[in-house]
Amino acid sequence: MPDYPKAIAPVDRIEPVPRRIRAFLAGEPVLDTTRARYVWEWPFYPQYYVPVADVRRDLLVDEQRTEESRRGCARVYGLLAGGTTRDACARWYGDDALPGLADTVRFDWAALDAWFEEDEEVFVHPRNPYARVDALRSTRRVRVELDGTVLAESTSPVLVFETGLPTRYYLNRTDVNFAHLAPSATRTACPYKGRTSAWWSVHVGDAVHEDLAWSYDFPTGALLPIAGLVAFYNEKVDLIVAGERLSRPETHFS
Repeated sequence: MPDYPKAIAPVDRIEPVPRRIRAFLAGEPVLDTTRARYVWEWPFYPQYYVPVADVRRDLLVDEQRTEESRRGCARVYGLLAGGTTRDACARWYGDDALPGLADTVRFDWAALDAWFEEDEEVFVHPRNPYARVDALRSTRRVRVELDGTVLAESTSPVLVFETGLPTRYYLNRTDVNFAHLAPSATRTACPYKGRTSAWWSVHVGDAVHEDLAWSYDFPTGALLPIAGLVAFYNEKVDLIVAGERLSRPETHFS
């Protein structure tokens, strides 16, 4: 049993989205709705399915083909906006769809330039309404090691508890031994925390371990306590917390 709560929404669960959802391509609004549905295509987070009445149909390009899925038969469309083309990025579901999904469109997230919940930009995928992310200050001593080398040690970490993931330990930069860290060009984003501002690879002896640590200089408002702090993948380093060596968790980041 893992030491953190799992994501428990079943596949194909459908729920209403109470938030206004908008998305843009090449400066053009592609959709604007307060009637979207959450659909869990896998347990960890949902996707948006948008009523076709709230989609700019003049931007859709019919690709004259259909695709079958557990949720029904969907007609495949591309997008053309402001001279920018995105092929096969939208699926319009018909009358045989799961209850509540007829005449909704599911867009590939990455095909659009920006998504917003109300007026706040959201990255990577929709936020899971059943997930919680908390950043809590702590005085538990945390030591980070790799192959016996101490990478960081702190008595003032910020612990991030996120549904479906192991606890992350964010440490002050003054508690990190940057002699073993080399900046990486990698940049990522998170629906709950925002965009990363830095990544580092770790050098221990002759070995280079790519992209083991990251930081958010400007996280979302709810995660402000982690601003400027550094976290390491629990899955790829050794953590000693309050004197107890933790087992490396198995996740999709392992």
